[in-house]
Amino acid sequence: MGGSGWIVRLASLLALGLVLGSAEGSLGDADPRYRTCLKECQTTGIIGDNIISHCQNKENDTSVGGSWYDQEQIYMQWKQLNCRTDCRYFCMMQREGERQSLGMTPVKYHGKWPFLRISVFQEPLSTALSAINLLMHFTGWISFYLLVKYKLPLRPQTKRTYYEYTSLWHIYAILSMNAWFWSSIFHTRDIDLTEKLDYSSAVALLGYSLILSLLRAFNVKDEATRVMFAAPILAFVTTHILYLNFYELDYVCVVMAVVQLLTWAVWAGVTRHPSRLKIWTVVFGGALAMLLELYDFPPYMGYADAHSLWHASTIPLTYLWWSFIKDDAEFRTSMLIKKAK
Repeated sequence: MGGSGWIVRLASLLALGLVLGSAEGSLGDADPRYRTCLKECQTTGIIGDNIISHCQNKENDTSVGGSWYDQEQIYMQWKQLNCRTDCRYFCMMQREGERQSLGMTPVKYHGKWPFLRISVFQEPLSTALSAINLLMHFTGWISFYLLVKYKLPLRPQTKRTYYEYTSLWHIYAILSMNAWFWSSIFHTRDIDLTEKLDYSSAVALLGYSLILSLLRAFNVKDEATRVMFAAPILAFVTTHILYLNFYELDYVCVVMAVVQLLTWAVWAGVTRHPSRLKIWTVVFGGALAMLLELYDFPPYMGYADAHSLWHASTIPLTYLWWSFIKDDAEFRTSMLIKKAK
């Protein structure tokens, strides 16, 4: 997987693995006061001064019957502003207020810290930073495309780029942007569907980037050989995505990521690539940033937790990684033109 890209998604996978076992058994949602509040809220639709309009009696439930676009449940599933979600949020905030007044520290509810919502955004800061990471990949991709298409020489006969990995990096960019898009959606609305799309996109990017790292490290240029390299990994990744969606996360993803880390770091040193310092900075910088995932702490002011700060740390690493990709394109193009002469 390419540099910061695999480190970015690996940390998310690690974080999920750490909380999977306790997502529905955190201290907060085991609290009797919280459970009582939740039950009363879902029954009455009232919690303190807040009236949850989505909690209603069955006889008044408009989600049954009528046209499909009138059914509230379909709409509320996407917006995640239904009775259960709102009751969880307001009961969590009420209970945390009580705990704070008693000098107690925040606890997790259903595997999540108590974040303050902004409009529909459950984790506003992580959502915004995920969107910025997506933008960084987009601008990096565009600058790479302009470089290889208009600034570097093209092959006289075919008018194609000299750089043999151009199309592979295009695919990498698309998968990276897709992964960050679903990361943004997941942090906006954490439901089963968005969680599966987020982590499936992450594993797809992880697997593809492993292929890319091996192809670049071993300088594989023949299409048939590339297929031989890619086929077993693609089959494995596809199977593993199905496993993640229907069973649970395991640490095979960590193994794939470690292989990539070693591949990029060793390759940069052995080949003495002119941009090896950039590669090493991204690899080791990303590894250090992952420590934020291990040093978990409650959100500061209700917004900034370790995970969101980790999202922030990946932004400069993404810029540096795309800088290496462009350097590599220039380096390979220059070498191939010299050989042609």
